Amino acid sequence: MKIAVTYENGQIFQHFGHTEQFKLYEAADGKIVHAKVVDTNGSGHGALAGFLMQNGVDTLICGGIGGGAQAALAEAGIKLYGGVSGDVDAAVSALLSGNLGYDPNVHCDHHDHEHGEDGHTCGDHGCGKHSCH
Repeated sequence: MKIAVTYENGQIFQHFGHTEQFKLYEAADGKIVHAKVVDTNGSGHGALAGFLMQNGVDTLICGGIGGGAQAALAEAGIKLYGGVSGDVDAAVSALLSGNLGYDPNVHCDHHDHEHGEDGHTCGDHGCGKHSCH
């Protein structure tokens, strides 16, 4: 199993599309056998699914993530655990032990759009007319 976690200073970075680093873990028999931090080299959310595929990732742990990125990950066969926060190593340990708390219905929250709606999320309209985080 190869797990990627959106990474910033040891914590799970909360905006998938703006991720500058992932921490990649290789796990076997429920244990981490290798871990390293890799740069995305400026890849935006459109290219991040391809970046993960090129690195052999089959599982992603992240915070917020938009619908387009979710679809790209699904198409790539990468299992998504979104809506997670906190320490990256603790999250991977929790995943491996079957105790990871995550949100299967995670969507990106818009902080910078002029919709004037409280709590507006991409899940409300499919995000087809503007970009998600």
